[in-house]
Amino acid sequence: MITPPHMSKSSAKSHTESLSPWGPRDVARVDAIIAQHGGEPRHLIPILLGIQSAFNYLPEVALERVCARTDITHAQLYGVATFYEQFRLQPAGAHRIKVCTGTACHVKGAEAVFKAFCKQLNIAEGQDTDIERLFTVEKVACLGCCMLAPAVQIDQTTYGHLTPESVPSVLQDFLAAMHRRGASGTGSAGQKGESQAEFRLCRCTSCLAAGADALWEAAGETITRYGLAVEQRSVGCTGISFDAPLVELMMPDGQTFCYGKVAPQDVDAILLQHFQPARASQRVTQTAIALLDSLIGDLSEATPTRYPANVRDCQEGPYWQRQRHVALEHAGKLDPLDLDTYLAHDGFAALRKCRKEATPDAVIDTICSSGLRGRGGGGYLTGDKWRTVCSALGRKRYVVCNGDEGDPGSFMDRMLLESFPFRVIEGMAIAAHAIGATEGYLYIRGEYPLAVARMRQAIDICETHGLLTSSVPSQDACPSPPPSDPMPLSLHVEAGAGAFVCGEETALLAAIEGHRGTPRIRPPYPSEHGLYGEPTLINNVETFAAVPWIMRHGASHFRTLGTHGSPGTKAFALAGRIERGGLIEIPMGSTIREIVMDIGGGIQGGKAFKAVQIGGPSGGCIPAHLADTPIDFDALQEVGAIMGSGGLVVLDDTDCMVDIARYFLSFTREESCGKCTFCRIGTKRMLEILEALCEGTGSTEDLIDLERLCKQVQAGSLCGLGRTAPNPVLSTLQHFREEYEAHVEGRCPAKRCKALIRYVITEDCIGCTRCAQRCPVDAIAFTPHRQHHVDAKTCIRCDTCRQVCPSGAVSIMDQ
Repeated sequence: MITPPHMSKSSAKSHTESLSPWGPRDVARVDAIIAQHGGEPRHLIPILLGIQSAFNYLPEVALERVCARTDITHAQLYGVATFYEQFRLQPAGAHRIKVCTGTACHVKGAEAVFKAFCKQLNIAEGQDTDIERLFTVEKVACLGCCMLAPAVQIDQTTYGHLTPESVPSVLQDFLAAMHRRGASGTGSAGQKGESQAEFRLCRCTSCLAAGADALWEAAGETITRYGLAVEQRSVGCTGISFDAPLVELMMPDGQTFCYGKVAPQDVDAILLQHFQPARASQRVTQTAIALLDSLIGDLSEATPTRYPANVRDCQEGPYWQRQRHVALEHAGKLDPLDLDTYLAHDGFAALRKCRKEATPDAVIDTICSSGLRGRGGGGYLTGDKWRTVCSALGRKRYVVCNGDEGDPGSFMDRMLLESFPFRVIEGMAIAAHAIGATEGYLYIRGEYPLAVARMRQAIDICETHGLLTSSVPSQDACPSPPPSDPMPLSLHVEAGAGAFVCGEETALLAAIEGHRGTPRIRPPYPSEHGLYGEPTLINNVETFAAVPWIMRHGASHFRTLGTHGSPGTKAFALAGRIERGGLIEIPMGSTIREIVMDIGGGIQGGKAFKAVQIGGPSGGCIPAHLADTPIDFDALQEVGAIMGSGGLVVLDDTDCMVDIARYFLSFTREESCGKCTFCRIGTKRMLEILEALCEGTGSTEDLIDLERLCKQVQAGSLCGLGRTAPNPVLSTLQHFREEYEAHVEGRCPAKRCKALIRYVITEDCIGCTRCAQRCPVDAIAFTPHRQHHVDAKTCIRCDTCRQVCPSGAVSIMDQ
């Protein structure tokens, strides 16, 4: 086995000890986890997450201990442990490598990256853990870092823009960082107190994946070494992920300087260009650096990473001009966990206004008048949902934030939770005031550890400052006017355990209650019979984030944005074959063309714009000739797509639409809870047809069967997962039928389906042997200075030879 560098014998030994026979110390660890969370069935998922965190899997003896010490039965425990993807009943490696297979990562080569990790670690076919149990390699539906595709998460460290060739260096960097982290903690907090300026840097998951932590530490060292009067400030994400890590210098006079794609070695030059060192000897050093830079040449031409990021400076540019921030208000300016900064930017002003001046009915009237529709995908009128919960009979009401953002290609909720936790809390508190709730839950994907941690910290801060209060609930209806004796609003964060179906609201409630996340028949709806059988309001993260803005500015102002049927703005995760990917927020009614060409900067590498996939597995593919379609709930439905939560993946002419449909069907079939026959069996049969087409064994009759199955699954499935699963298939059949017919003939026009293509090296080959050296299966003979040839029988169509060829001599031909 190839053991990664920096893995010490002590590291391997400590992991081996964790697999030693069960002992009193292990019993005590399990008992402590139970004591921390509680022993009722509703505590089951947190208990299992705690055990897996402690032991890296779920040992059978630990599970037996849980049953013996709690009210949880064996059937409940094993039913949940085998349902959620994150739980393992077999030992895992000391570190978990999660390779993202979301839409953007899929089209950019995630499968090849996954295979490269397995090969580097000598993991046997059919296994997921190396022989020494140092690493476990597994696929995950989406990491929410689509702009950095292909992305990989090792433990809680995320890496972006991976290639098969970069895998060894990633393993090296991770293990080296472990040692650094142990020695230095989380890095410098920067200079505090009276400062001339601020050094602002986002440290969300995607920016950390781009190297923000190393940059933060380098800045702290430079500020300390030269005695610069600069304060380091961690801020929420600007959404400009294509330029990450992005540094913004805020000067005393309000002037800002921004630098994109900054590396740690660039920090000295950037800071010393703007600030004088405290001591004379250090000023001499600064002068020497400036002289050296002048001898090398203009920094703007020599090193773009040390140059102002034009897209941030030029506020009149199309990237910014097309956007309007509501949920993302003050992006890049607020420290996510600095309450004072949030308060200074009108934070909690809307909540104070609601409590002091507005009855619950008045708050709901404002939300109704605004026309706000749920931003989670369904588009149901938010105010109507609030009023239904408010009028429902029950002993208690709950407010729930759905942060289970499982759509491949989406990362809006993650960035909102990581960058604006107080805003989400404020929106939930306003909703709680309106419906008379005193308890709430945030259900957040377990793949978003930073979002989970920040929301928990933000809730603690709000509780400390007495901000989480809500009116006393009425037994039958909303109190009006609000009583003068407020009660605390208790908020809890529940981390998911890996089940896409939990994005469906009844499945989400089942998960919070500690059950398998299976949907139930509606009605009754959660608004009447929800969490623990009580009236429950469930809204998406972005919906709650928009509420404070609406309450401050008014419903009519919100309606000036967007369209008549879809007022306001919508945040989108822009990713795929795009020049400028990231998180954007646009007025409803903006066109696909404006998003792709103006905001996104067009297609990478001069390729042709082919389509956008919008709405994730529940959405559809819209072709380039319909790029003038406005983005709103109704217009998207007319062209065979839906808004979804807001993932927007751009595709070019190298993407196969049959493969895209197959990819989404593979995802939904895997994520089906299996409760209803149409979803469980129907998606399986649809996937079999798509796989046959990609293998070149499909027929014209298969296309007829595929459409028939799509309609049956739509009509007969229990929940939204099954009912919308056919959307990617139907939309590609509608707009790209010629590609399906080509596959019936045994051709893949995009040259993507491996069974239908072959690799050929042309006469342009210069005999450099790069392709032969990089070929993972030795399908190319090592023949220096001679034209190379590909052995078609050995070739696995991994595309490595074409990517590394310096002369463009590798062509992809029909089989």
